[in-house]
Amino acid sequence: MNLKKHILIAPLNWGLGHATRCIPIINALIEHNYEPIIASDGIALHLLKKEFPDIKTIELPSYNIKYSKKGYYFKLKLLKETPKILKAIRAENIMVKNSIDAYNIKGIISDNRLGVYSNKIPSVFITHQLNVLSGSTTWFSSKMHRQIIKKFDECWIPDIENGPNLSGALGHLKNHDFKIKYIGPLSRFNKIDGNIIYDLLVLLSGPEPQRTILENILLEQLKVFDGNILFVKGKVEAKQAITKKDPFTIYNFMLTQDLEKAINQSKFVLSRPGYTTIMDLAKLKKKAFFIPTPGQYEQDYLAKRLNKMKIAPCCKQEDFNIGKLLNLDNYIGFGELKTTVNYKNLFCLFESK
Repeated sequence: MNLKKHILIAPLNWGLGHATRCIPIINALIEHNYEPIIASDGIALHLLKKEFPDIKTIELPSYNIKYSKKGYYFKLKLLKETPKILKAIRAENIMVKNSIDAYNIKGIISDNRLGVYSNKIPSVFITHQLNVLSGSTTWFSSKMHRQIIKKFDECWIPDIENGPNLSGALGHLKNHDFKIKYIGPLSRFNKIDGNIIYDLLVLLSGPEPQRTILENILLEQLKVFDGNILFVKGKVEAKQAITKKDPFTIYNFMLTQDLEKAINQSKFVLSRPGYTTIMDLAKLKKKAFFIPTPGQYEQDYLAKRLNKMKIAPCCKQEDFNIGKLLNLDNYIGFGELKTTVNYKNLFCLFESK
């Protein structure tokens, strides 16, 4: 007889960051004698299936969020697609209600999936964005996001509440009327001491077409780089593919164990300043150069904040050239954040009802 409680864990399919930061939570659920069930869609679900081939998965309706080719059109495009997104949220909420009975689910952990909650069982929302930056409409997008958070029993913020932190104004409010727990930064990686093999690691992810646009820019600009480059495209496909053409060694994707080793063995990292990537690089105490996704206010804020703190330089996508990497020597890189996630205390919620 299986007495393990089933916990549904559902990351948003927006790049790979939401999925990868759920990996340590999934492992912790297993270690604490719960049985996780993974629910997502697209490349996020595809990646987690590869990481956890023996865990039950549910495919949720896709929000199908895509970027415009021009960053300044992104907000307009997102507003235009809002009815379609709301329809997907309603559909996933129905699927969750049905899945609770079908799989005897006793708790929910939603990483930014807005319809994955229930009034019948403990439900958690994970986000680093209590303030959702959207330019002149930040007040409205933030207010709407907080209204959604209130539907959940708890909101887990993967950051530190006081003192040095990673999310800044995104993850910290002066006043709030819902239950917040700062759980500490989440990372699936551990620091490993060893030799540096790669002079530069390029780590791509994120929605199309901007992922491909940046890939093409970097392959052109870095072809005269004086050193060896490990280039991970972030394209999760059926099989891992590796190609070599000096100075590049190119992978379509890497799973956790290989990527952990690659980051540890790299002198510098060039990537988008996605929050999950920032948490990973902070855990591994790396130096990085960031190129925000055009039109994504959150990444722009994080990149500028880290630049101002002299942790990591950044530039706009259209302004990047190989000479920009010379600025890396003038920045201190990430220092270690001394914090650990207390999963035993967090998971007490699932014993409360």
